[in-house]
Amino acid sequence: MARKKDVNSLAENRKARHDYFIEEAIEAGLVLVGTEVKSIREGRANLKDCYAEVRNGEIFIRGMHISPYEQGNIFNVDPLRDRKLLLHKQEIGRLAGLVSREGLTLVPLKLYLKGGRVKVALGICKGKKNYDKRDSLLEKAHKRDVERELKNRNRY
Repeated sequence: MARKKDVNSLAENRKARHDYFIEEAIEAGLVLVGTEVKSIREGRANLKDCYAEVRNGEIFIRGMHISPYEQGNIFNVDPLRDRKLLLHKQEIGRLAGLVSREGLTLVPLKLYLKGGRVKVALGICKGKKNYDKRDSLLEKAHKRDVERELKNRNRY
């Protein structure tokens, strides 16, 4: 079955769903320059191997790669620079407490457009062990087999 692409989705971190248990997801704004927004709209962003960290009461995304805009000139910036997230002070405090105490990680799950602005879905995640990953792959395979059988049964 083909995966439906969300209309407003610009980039997705599918590896995060394989490597982490996602406890909660929150929406945050992203501080970008103009050429980065144009490049993201063309689908040239990569969320693989990036994470968010709390520094001095602010949250930054590290390791998110946004390719330089082709028609950009001197306004292009470093593709791997740290980008600030826009959240309320109370939310930042709560996330900082969760990350420091409970061993959770902040992982960007998806970039999307909302009202013409680029937003990021930030997941509060707990790492999976290798046996957890194998279990989730087995469960996914069983589910796929059951759906295939139901589809074949309905055909005749």
